[in-house]
This record gives sequence, C-alpha cells and structure tokens, in this order.
Amino acid sequence: MTADGEMEIQEAFERSQKGHNNKAKLVACLKSRYNKLEDKTLFHEEFVHCLKHAMIVYKREPAVEHVIEFVAKFATSFQSPPSEEESMEEEDMEDDHPFLSFIFNFLLESHKANSHAVRFRVCQLINKLLGSMAENAQIDDDLFDRIHQAMLVRVTDKFPNVRIQAALAMTRLQQPKEDDCPTTNAYLLILDNDSNAEVRRAVLSCIAMSPRSLPKVLKRTRDIKENVRKLAYQVLAEKVHIKALSIAQRVSLLQQGLHDSSEAVREVVRSRILPAWLKLMNGDVVAVLHNLDVENCAQTALDTLRAIFTNTPTDELLQNTLLLDNRKVIPEESLSCERVLYWRALCEFIKGKGDEGEEMLEQVLPDAATYASYLYGYLKAVPLLSEEQRADFNQLELVMTKEFISQQLIHLTGCLDTNEEGGRKRVLAVLQEMLALPQTPPSLVSLLTEKLLDLIPDDHRRIQIVAEIISDVREPIMEVSQPVNEDERRRQQVKLAEVKVRVLETKEALEESIAAQDFSRAAELKVSITEMENHRNQIIQEMAESSQPTDEENRTEKNDPETLLRCLTMLCELMKQMNIKTSMGPTTSELMLSLILPSIANAHPAVRNMAVLCLGTCALHSKELANTHMVLLLQIAQLDEIKIRISALRAIIDLLLLFGFQLLSDTPAATQTGLPPHSPDTDRQEDAEAPAVEEKSHEDTAQSILLMLSEFLDSEVSDLRTETAEGLSKLMYTGRISSAKMMSRLILLWYNPVTEDDTRLRHCLGVFFQLYARESRAHQEVVEECLLPTVRTLMNAPATSPLAEVDVNNVVELLVNLTRSSALIKPSTNTEEVCVHDYLAARLCGEILKDPTAPEVRLYGSTLNNLELSRDETTRQDLLLLLQQITQVVKDRVCLRAIEKVVDQLVDSKEQTEFLNATALQPLDVNADEAATEDASKSVKRAKRGQRKASTAKGARKNNRRADSSEESDGENVPEAVPESLSLSTRPSRRAKTIALEKTKLDLNPLIDQEANSN
Repeated sequence: MTADGEMEIQEAFERSQKGHNNKAKLVACLKSRYNKLEDKTLFHEEFVHCLKHAMIVYKREPAVEHVIEFVAKFATSFQSPPSEEESMEEEDMEDDHPFLSFIFNFLLESHKANSHAVRFRVCQLINKLLGSMAENAQIDDDLFDRIHQAMLVRVTDKFPNVRIQAALAMTRLQQPKEDDCPTTNAYLLILDNDSNAEVRRAVLSCIAMSPRSLPKVLKRTRDIKENVRKLAYQVLAEKVHIKALSIAQRVSLLQQGLHDSSEAVREVVRSRILPAWLKLMNGDVVAVLHNLDVENCAQTALDTLRAIFTNTPTDELLQNTLLLDNRKVIPEESLSCERVLYWRALCEFIKGKGDEGEEMLEQVLPDAATYASYLYGYLKAVPLLSEEQRADFNQLELVMTKEFISQQLIHLTGCLDTNEEGGRKRVLAVLQEMLALPQTPPSLVSLLTEKLLDLIPDDHRRIQIVAEIISDVREPIMEVSQPVNEDERRRQQVKLAEVKVRVLETKEALEESIAAQDFSRAAELKVSITEMENHRNQIIQEMAESSQPTDEENRTEKNDPETLLRCLTMLCELMKQMNIKTSMGPTTSELMLSLILPSIANAHPAVRNMAVLCLGTCALHSKELANTHMVLLLQIAQLDEIKIRISALRAIIDLLLLFGFQLLSDTPAATQTGLPPHSPDTDRQEDAEAPAVEEKSHEDTAQSILLMLSEFLDSEVSDLRTETAEGLSKLMYTGRISSAKMMSRLILLWYNPVTEDDTRLRHCLGVFFQLYARESRAHQEVVEECLLPTVRTLMNAPATSPLAEVDVNNVVELLVNLTRSSALIKPSTNTEEVCVHDYLAARLCGEILKDPTAPEVRLYGSTLNNLELSRDETTRQDLLLLLQQITQVVKDRVCLRAIEKVVDQLVDSKEQTEFLNATALQPLDVNADEAATEDASKSVKRAKRGQRKASTAKGARKNNRRADSSEESDGENVPEAVPESLSLSTRPSRRAKTIALEKTKLDLNPLIDQEANSN
C-alpha cells in the first residue's frame, strides 16, 4: 500500500474518534480504497495496527467507543444480506468476506490476552460485529463454533465488564428451541451464580424466552438488586404472554411486584406489566381478573385493580361496563367472582377520592335501603350444605363461589352513604337478621359482625346488640304444640248433647204453655231457652278451640359446635372492635361465664380455638380477668393442639405486652388472705416477710413462662417456634424483658440452618436485631453481653449439630456492627458515658488471657481490631495494660498482628515504641492468666467508676454478667461470680431510667441462670 493509503487509514481512524463526523461517509471512502487494492494484506496489517491502539484502553472513553463503532460498521459493510437466488447456492452461503473473516480471526486469537482491557475490547467488538450484521445474515459454521467457544470462556472472566460483553456477544448465537443449547446453559448459570448485578442484567436483556429460561427470569424478580428486579419485570412485560405463565406465577408476580420495597420496581409493574396484560385482553379488566385466582387471592386482585385504576384517567373509570341494571346493581344472574370484585374495588377507589368521587359513586352504587334489600335477597339464597352434600365437589364449589360473592357484597356496605337515618336502619336490620339466621354460612359471620359494628359507634350499644343476637342464636324461640285431649273432648260432647235435649224439652213446654194461654210461664221458659242456647254456643266454641293443638313459645339452649362457633365468632369480633379502655361490664361478664369458659373444654377443636381467642381479647380489657385466667392460658399453650397452643401463646404475649410481668405479682394466689390473728410482733415480722414471699412467687411464675418459651424455641413445629420468637422479640423491644441469654438464643435460632426455609422467622428476627440494637444504648449492652456466650456455644457445638455449619466470624461481625455507637438512632449526648465497645474490648481481652492457647484467640484478636474504641485517657490506659499482658502470653502470630493494629489505634508513634520496649523487657509469665483476668475486671471497674455518675457497682455487674454468660460453656473456664448480695445491693441506676419502666420491666437473667443450673 502507498503512503497515501496509509495516511488514509490513519486519517479514517482519527476522524472516527470525533462524534460529529459521518461514519457512513468514512466507511464508504475507506471501502472504496480497499476495493481498489489487489493485495489486501498490507491494508489488513495497517488496519489492525491502528485498531490495537484503541483495544488497549479499558476506560470507556468516548473517542475509543467511536472507533469501535466505526470498525464494526466498516467490517460488516462488506457483508450483504443473502438474496433468494444466493440462498440456493451453498458455496456463496459458506464463503465470508476476507476482511470480515480476518477481523474475526484476529479477535478470536486475542481473546486470551493477559490484559483485561484487550479481552474487554475483543468481546465488545465481537458483540458489535454480530449486532451490526443484517437480520438474516449468515456466517460459516466453523467461525460460529469458534466464536461460541471463545465467548463461553469469556463469560467466566474475572472482570465483570468482560463477562457483560461476552454475554451480549452470544445473543445471536442462542438456539432456544434446542434442549441443550450451550449459550442458554451459560446464561442460566450466570443468572443463578454471577455475583455482579450488571452481568445478570446483561443476560436478562438478551436471553431468549423458552420453557427453560422462563423460571430463571421469574426468579430474578426476587433478586437482591433493585435494577435487576426492575429489568426482569420489563423483560416479562415485553417478551412473555400472559398465557405462558401459570396462574400461580401470575399471582406471585403481581403480589411481589406491587409490594416491592423499591418504588421504581412497583412503578414498572404498574406501567409495564399491567398495561401489557390489558392490551393482550383487549382492555377488558374483568378478563385479566379471570386469568387470576380471585377467590384464593382476593387481596392481590384488589391491589391489581387499584394499580390499574391509578393509571386510568378519571373520565375513563366508568366506561368499563359493569352490567348494572336500573337499580344500579348487578343482576343476580350476572354476578361472578371477577365482576363483583371489580365492582367492589371500583367503589372503594372512588370513595377514597373523598368529595371528588361522591358524584361518581352515585352512578355505580344505589342508596343504602335499595342495596340492603338487594343484599338480603342474595344472602338468603345462599344454601347451607349438609355433610352429605359437601361430599359432592360440584355443589361445594358452587356454594363456595356464592359465599365469595356474598363476602364482596358485604364489603360494599362500607361504601354506602349511611348518613340518612332510614337507609342506615335498614342496613342494620339486614345485618342483624342475617347474623341471627341459622342458614347464614359460618364464613360470613365475622364479616357481617364487623360491618354491623362499624355502623354503631357506641361500645355499650355494640355490646347490647351483639348480646341480643347471641341470645337469639343460642336460645332461639321454639313453639311447642300440645296435642288434643280426647277425654275432655268427649265430656264436652256429652254436655252439648244434654243442653240440646233440655232446649228441645223447654221448647215443647213453651209451645204447650202458649196453647194453654199461660203466658207468665211461657215468658219464664223463653228466658230459660235463651240461657241454654248461650250455654250451648259456649260449649261449641270451647270444643272448636280444644280441637286445635295449642302452640307455646319456649327458649331452648343450643350447644352444638356450629352454634357455639357462630356465637364465639361474633363475641371475638366485638372484643376486637371495642376500645381497649372499655372495661368488662355485666353483659360481657355473663357471656364469659356462660359461653367462653364452658367452650374452653369443648371437644370440637375449632370451638376451643375461638374460645381461647375470646378469652385472650376479653382479658385485654380487664387486668383482673387476665390475673384470673393467666394460668389457664399457660396450660392451654402447652397441652392442646398446635393451632390452639399458638392462639394461647399469642394471648399470653399480648397480655404481657400490655400489663407487663407485674401482672404475675397480682395473681389471686398472691393476694389471698384469711390468716389467723397474731401478736403485733408477729404481724410486723410477717409484714416484713410478705414482700419477699410475694417477689418469690412472682419470680416463680415468670420462670415458668420463661421455661415454656425456651422449650417452644426448640420445638420442631415451625409455626410454634416462629410465633415464640416473634413474641420474645416484641417483649424485648418494648422493655418487658432484658436478657442477654435470650438474645443469644434468638441469634443462634436466626443462624441455625434448620430455620433456613422459615422465611417469616428469618425476616422477623432480622428486622428485630437492627431495630432493637439501634433503639438505645441499654439495648446495645444486652447485645454486647450475649456475644461471648454465643461464640462459646458455636465453638463448642458438636460436629453433628446444625450449629457446626454456622460461620462464627459472620456472627461476631453482626454483633460488633449492632453495638457500634454510630448505629444508634439517637446517639447519647452524655460525653462521660463509656462506649459499649470499650466494655466489649475488656471482655475479649479477659477471654484471651484466660486461655492464650485457645483456637478462638484469633477470632477475638480480629474482633478487637474491628471495634470503635473511645479516646478516653483512663479507658485507653486500661486497655493498653491488658494488651501488653496479651502480647506476653499469646504466641499466635495472627492474633499478635491484630493486637498490634489495635495498639496503633490507641497510641501515637512515641507511645507505641515505649509500649513495645516494655513488652520486650518484661518477662513472660504464662501462669498469670487468672490474675490478668482479675486485673481486666478491675480495670473495667475503674473506667466505669471514673466516668459515669451513680454507677459505682458497674464492675460488679460486669463480673456478674460474665458469670451469667458463661453458663453455656459447659462449666469450662468460668470466672468466679460476684456474690448475690453485692449484686443486688449495688444495682446500677441505668436500669431504672424511668419509673414506669422500672415497674413493668423484669430482668430475667437470674431466672435463666436458675434454669441453667437446674439443667
């Protein structure tokens, strides 16, 4: 090639770096020069030489990107799409242009270069080349295989950008119809295992949809990164038809997407997924609902409808027909699950607009009286199946559909305008009548009661109305008919015959007197005849009345499970709706004695469960009632079926949250009196001993509850274990319990591989740890106390235990992060307060000095290096003294290096030299471990005593805590505990921050210690 030609190539590359130049014109000029050359070798070499300058640049510079774009366009300009005539000639199909083949060969030979920049540009150029080719372009099979193999290697590159370009380059190499496509396999592997979110996004953007790839794309909608989830929903909206998804997949997509933690992801679901599905259904919202299981996922369907309504203009909301008749209701023959749910969602959405939606609501919903009559007519038509009819699946399905429709119609009563008195009374009358009817399905009782109570604001009137309904349901009025008495009827017939005979005889005598013209006697006989006829008519009337059976009204109490469950459901709903400050009155107390307590012993599990729920909700309204029945709830929580035990456990937790553990000191057993009289001295002695006895009884009851909860944490039933963990988290967060050992138990439960599939438990505890530790410094001290017992438990776990698989370093890292002062929501303003990490540092130093040869000294050393230590002079000197002792006795180099880093944080260069010299000059005393441990405790005492007011007993408390924490170490290396009297007499003031909290807060550490000692 001539010098002019060389300049032309270089000039083309230089011009291509500038974005304003027309690359098509550059390509045409360079291509014209290339076509005129007979020997293309020099052109190829010069072209590659210029290209290499761009390929060694890793940074995404605009000039380099323009060059890469130019090279791709120039190389692919030689390949024209095959025509129909050329497709018949195999030779033309197999031959590629020499320059294009040369570029591909050069790139494929360079993809293994040591420079990650070169590998990145190679994959990028191959991606650009394949992407710039025509839609129906073809390449040689050998070249296809070489590109394929090279990119399969590069998708495992250690640099994410290289993997991204390699994944994009394989887009057109996919064969989704093949079951064993290598590209698809590589994509699926990346989606599951690649740690870089951008790589996963790149694969999502180019993967072809197939039965194999669809589950993996759906899985990415639960990715940890927001951008990956967002792109996954976009891909599903663009590439996947709604019919390609199962009903469960559609419901899961909407449920997770509409409740995603990211607003951007939720917006993608609202603006991309739902419009795409609506478009496929020709804009029919009811048809979209038909593709969901609205009966089993009504809440998800409602959320979907609200999202659709939110993106729909107001004037278009009423355009979708509801098939309303002239009464503004859906005819009963046109009612379906989807249509009635759409009606309910639309009315609730319009009502949510406030005054703006009142006029629109009048167009889709009738007045209260009309709707009440419509609701009453439909509910009365819902059949109540017998046990034999329930065996018929078709009948059962039909009734379940009618019950679902009934539920939605009942929900619609909340949208009615009940300000008008007549309509409101009519709705109340319908709801009361439906609750009293025995034909009403049990599944509707709770909802009917809820809507009834919503219309009655006064609690006392609520109690009265519900009590009347319960009375009518449990003791209905029965008409008892009495049979006709045959003997009485015969006697009446004989009397009637006698009267008739006397009447006939008197009439004959009357005729004779008239014939004899004895008119005075005739008048007397006529009066007698009148009396006898009246008597005869009276007898006839009595006979007519006695011939009909008499009906008498009588109330008969019903105790069948269905009736009891119906009554208990109404009572439970009443207690939930009542204000918590409303006390138990005579009516509710009578219901407690006559309905709830007898149902506790019922043989039917559903009745017992509902009775426990009622007992728990009633106890929330009365502390006296809670005192009386706490023991009963504790027994139920341990002895009954799992579902009932969980209900009792929830009730116990709620009562302790509301009243605190002080509730246990007010139990009837502790308040019983009636002792015989004694002398004044004896009375004074008993008065002095009474608080101690009461406190001991209090602690015994608290210990029994604690033992029960501890056993539940080890239960094999996941629901019971989860409910217990959640309840303990609530008690600890609200300050009802302060226990380092219980915190340790919860942390071990969270990390235990056995609970890996228990999503609710993991989520609950994960949120609790963060909120609890960030709430206050006192909570951080509890977390700090539990660190060493937790580590000991994990280190001493046998190989067969699931805890042996737990990463101890990860656990320690979590606890250290939770106890950082910077993690507090409201950092302490007291500058004299010692940092929690200073206490933890002293503990860790003591553990290292206790056994310098233990394998966990490395862990303790690295933990010391991660602490946020304060710069207080007294604390710093104490810690330096401990670290100096550690450097004398510890031989592990890893631990020593970590200790040196800690020293670097605490001292400057001059002090560090003096520290190291002192360490080197002092003799090594391996037998001084226990003395060093005591010095560690004393140094902690001095630091606390010198920096915190009213905390002179802090060191004693710390030693007591250490003795408490070592309960789990199987008795090994346990330091001597401080005497109980000293610990109680010098209780630190920070445990009484407020008077109200002191009255209700219970430190369960002594009780847990007693439990551990007894075990």
